[in-house]
Amino acid sequence: MAKLAYLGLGVMGAPMARHLAAAGHDVCVYNRTTARAEAWVAEHGHRHAATPREAAEGAGIVLACVGNDDDLRSVCLGGDGAFAGMARGAVFVDHTTVSAQVTRELSAAARAAGLGYIDAPVSGGQAGAENGVLSIMCGGSEEDFARAEPVMATYARICRRLGDSGAGQIAKMMNQICIAGLVQGLAEALHFGERAGMDGRAVVEVISQGAAGSWQMANRHGTMLDGQFEHGFAVDWMRKDLGICLRAAEEQGVALPVTALVDQFYAEVQAMGGGRWDTSSLIARLRRFD
Repeated sequence: MAKLAYLGLGVMGAPMARHLAAAGHDVCVYNRTTARAEAWVAEHGHRHAATPREAAEGAGIVLACVGNDDDLRSVCLGGDGAFAGMARGAVFVDHTTVSAQVTRELSAAARAAGLGYIDAPVSGGQAGAENGVLSIMCGGSEEDFARAEPVMATYARICRRLGDSGAGQIAKMMNQICIAGLVQGLAEALHFGERAGMDGRAVVEVISQGAAGSWQMANRHGTMLDGQFEHGFAVDWMRKDLGICLRAAEEQGVALPVTALVDQFYAEVQAMGGGRWDTSSLIARLRRFD
């Protein structure tokens, strides 16, 4: 079993760290809000540290899932950052969805310090983390991935290296681009059916077995019809991710017209007070004038 550190105990990080502890690994956790780290240790055992550096000392692999680019920089860099506490040859695994820019920056800083670095954003949401069935998209060297993959497998349905550093974040951008269009399409279909007097559940039972079927349709149509939006990834976080996609697309000279439009729709949901609603709340925007 490995000596590990886990940085960030939010709705994704806490269950991932739990799976590592349950598998028998020696886990030291860090969270910006100390009370959350203390509560995690009280429930699962092991240790918590006051800084990322302290958590990372002696760990062969340090994993993190925090909020955004600045949060990731803060746990990696500086005198109290994880990189300062990691021994040469240790590997840092980033599960945060962040920009390609910060991934390049931190990967280079890790290499300069003699550390491995894997960008490993995840898909599957809180339920996937809780149940240990996340899809993990990885970028980095083959050697670093080979060391980190058995640890990540603890909470993964699939974990795959897709290329060198940054490839994981590009794959996550592709994931979010797909989701944005799928959720908007599902919202429009359900709203259209409502206005036409159709039984949405009955229709979905039929069309989900054909070419229109998707995870979003199978898992979100019922809650969308019921106007329940407390089941997954928040609109605020989706807009962060779509912003990353749109900036990367601009850098590459690629047009993302549907993604840009859906991002505007999510901005309208935020203006409705739905920033913490899950991403399926796009249907609430369509119902405003019903």
